[in-house]
Amino acid sequence: MIAGHLAHWNTEKHLYAPGIQKAMAWLQANDLAALPTGRQELDGDKLYVMVNEYTSEPKAKRRAEAHRKYVDVQYIVKGKEIIGYAHLEDGYEVLEDKLAEKDAIFYKIPADESDIILTEGMFGIFFPWDVHRPNCAVGEPGPIRKVVLKISMDSLK
Repeated sequence: MIAGHLAHWNTEKHLYAPGIQKAMAWLQANDLAALPTGRQELDGDKLYVMVNEYTSEPKAKRRAEAHRKYVDVQYIVKGKEIIGYAHLEDGYEVLEDKLAEKDAIFYKIPADESDIILTEGMFGIFFPWDVHRPNCAVGEPGPIRKVVLKISMDSLK
């Protein structure tokens, strides 16, 4: 898991794989507040984006998840949210396996979960070994606009 601010990306980008650099360049080049909600293909199944608007929820209502085929870059356009995070360990209890249909597997909340607060302009990068619980309210639930870039693990090689 990596957290950062898009304002600092140009000084840090050399540290990242080309697939992540491509996704972040797209974030910088677009008016993220004006994009329509929904899914947009950027490079077929290698890279696509989902623009979401929702109201954050109490943390207890959110499920912990991980993916196998894709890296998530979650970028906050408007609002703020907590994302719970834990490094995937053997023995985590699986609650629902949707890997075949949605590249998502849901886990019982890990006891060693940490909270990351993302505010406007910040991003979190979540790899397949990162269990994460997004969309959690900071205090009271509030409106969020978030862009999630899905980067194929194959494109990082």
